[in-house]
This record gives sequence, C-alpha cells and structure tokens, in this order.
Amino acid sequence: MQIFPRSLNKLPQILGAVGAVVPAVLVLFVWYYASPKNFQVGYAPTQPVPYSHRLHVGQLGMDCRYCHANVENAAHAMIPPTQTCMGCHALVKTESAKLKPIRESWEKNTAVEWVKIHHLPDHAYFNHSVHVAVGVGCQTCHGRIDRMEVVRSDQPINMGWCLDCHRNPTPNLRPKDQVTNMEWTPALAANWTPPAVNPPTHCSGCHR
Repeated sequence: MQIFPRSLNKLPQILGAVGAVVPAVLVLFVWYYASPKNFQVGYAPTQPVPYSHRLHVGQLGMDCRYCHANVENAAHAMIPPTQTCMGCHALVKTESAKLKPIRESWEKNTAVEWVKIHHLPDHAYFNHSVHVAVGVGCQTCHGRIDRMEVVRSDQPINMGWCLDCHRNPTPNLRPKDQVTNMEWTPALAANWTPPAVNPPTHCSGCHR
C-alpha cells in the first residue's frame, strides 16, 4: 500500500530549486536595498547651496580645475573653499537668497557643509592625480557634469567597473589638455595616439 502520493517525488527537485533561488534573491535584495544610497548610481543629495554645474560649467564654461584646483596634484579632488566661491560672488549675485550660506560662511570664517557625493569604501585606494596625469577625462567617472543641475553619481564606481577600465584603459584615455573638456570625443583627435599605460589589476593596486 502506497502511503505518500507520487507528487512527493518532485519534492527534492522543488527544494533544490528553492534552495538555489531564494539565497540569490536575498543577496540581490540586500545589495540593492540595504547598501548605502551614496554607493548607488543616481545618488543626488540635497546640498546646503543649490550650486548648478549646468550653469557654471555648461553655460559659463568654467573649467573643473577652477574649483577642484588640486585634482592634478593630489589624491583627492578638493571641495572648493568659500574663498573660491566669493572670488566671483563678492561681485556677482551679492543679494541672492540662495547664496546666503556662502556669505555667512565668509563672514563667520566657517566651512560650508557640502555633502559628499562620490564615495569609495575605506578599504579602496584611489588617486585622482594619477588618472588625470595619463588622460582619463572627468566625464569618464562623473558623467556630463556640464548638463547636471543637481550633481548625481553617474557610474557605479565599484570594483568590477574599475577593473574593466584597468584591463582596457584605452577607450577612456584622451589628450591630457582635454581631460576637463566635456565635449571631447575621439573623432576630435584623429591623429592622436593614446599612451601605453599599464594600470594595476592585482589586489594591492587598490587595496593598500
């Protein structure tokens, strides 16, 4: 006499499928919903001053290095101090309500609490000056900043994304004098030969 129905013969296969799918779904759920927002593409925090890169870079043509002055010489692209802002706004838009935090920062000699957008984990090493020196354009990592009213994270900037570039850097290189040019394309330098670079792909290159 058969005690259990034949349909139970499929139980091991069902359990095996569930055992494979459920952990994968949980990993994806935690990765997407539990990871910090500042590691996600599209992260665009509200800043204390509504600074428009679309206006300053796109319309006025300001070079990235005017505000991020040490990007060619330092590991970190500095957030501009209030003095940089006041270099123009001591004369321009001097009564603007939106710029009140800038004027207060200048008068009180305190820093504006800008919110950092592009984050790397503490265990990852990155040097801006090294990348700029070989001709990696700002646009490669930060996107078309000149079109952003509110700056957002444009690329995933995770290990896989970085390794893709390190393994094949040539498509992301350009003449060094075009690093900050958001309009540059390879067609504009038909006779230019990308330099031979050999970025590290071993662990100690980025985890020091």
